[in-house]
Amino acid sequence: MTVDTFQRVVKTLGDSTRLRLLNLLERQELSVADLVKVLDLPQSTVSRHLAHIKDQGLLSERRDGAFCYSRFTPPCEGAWCAAWSLARESLRDDPQIAADAEALDALLRARTLGSREFFDSLGSDWDRLRKVFQDDLQRARAIGRLVPRGLRVADIGTGTGVLAMEMALLGMHVVAVDQSEAMLAAADAKRQDLPDPTFVELRQGTATDLPLEDGEVDAVLAHMVLHYVPSPREAIRELTRIVRPGGRVVLVDFTAPEDRPQPDREWLQKDLGVIWQGFAIARIREWLQEAGLTNVEIELHEARSDDQDLPTTFIASADRPAEQRT
Repeated sequence: MTVDTFQRVVKTLGDSTRLRLLNLLERQELSVADLVKVLDLPQSTVSRHLAHIKDQGLLSERRDGAFCYSRFTPPCEGAWCAAWSLARESLRDDPQIAADAEALDALLRARTLGSREFFDSLGSDWDRLRKVFQDDLQRARAIGRLVPRGLRVADIGTGTGVLAMEMALLGMHVVAVDQSEAMLAAADAKRQDLPDPTFVELRQGTATDLPLEDGEVDAVLAHMVLHYVPSPREAIRELTRIVRPGGRVVLVDFTAPEDRPQPDREWLQKDLGVIWQGFAIARIREWLQEAGLTNVEIELHEARSDDQDLPTTFIASADRPAEQRT
């Protein structure tokens, strides 16, 4: 380590506000507005410290409409790695760090509750509203990634169960999960029209806390779900958990490239209640690989709507590695 590097490390980690910021941004990707709420500090203070941390090369950023979200991924080696490991361990029982964690959890719970209330207010009317997605073709393509009849498949964020019923008619056994009681009630009404309603099982839960056991299903599909989840990265890890070794994860959602300015599609948040307007393909690939998935394949499909300015859609699939035999 050089003297210059040592000075930069000490200067950065010697400030309590920067330590609090790094601790939060290691846990969660957050905007300046989010950090202001969690830390209860002026925006100017938060922005100034973020700028310093960014200058050290410790932050990555992602744009979503008019907002910019930062995250901290600790370096795997070198001075910063050793210094942050020591700082994190030393702060494990710090009351201020614990209070920040509680405030962050409250912020994420509020986002989840807001999404749940949005869908509870819609109920069966969601089928009409969701037509804006123009996604019948995307659903068919996503189903095609799931492979053969007889699979046990989880449909996360099932809504009124449109996709779950389609998969059941194709001979798949479906565990349909949604956080909204109203949506599940609408899905249950559809289930009664199936030739065999037992092909679809309804469960209540969120994408980051799924009501399924480890490895319970052969495949999992999250169709237009990630943009409603406060922590998409954590959701992908949770999707991976419930898939058996050798199983598959399939995602369908909107794209939002990070390397150039994007239109601010505020109507998506106002009319459809989304949290995120889309995701960079590189970010999706990174999250899938971080979750331990392999054989990542991603294809893009331009939106086909004359009524709305829809982002491009991606379909991503990846496999959970099969357990090695001894």
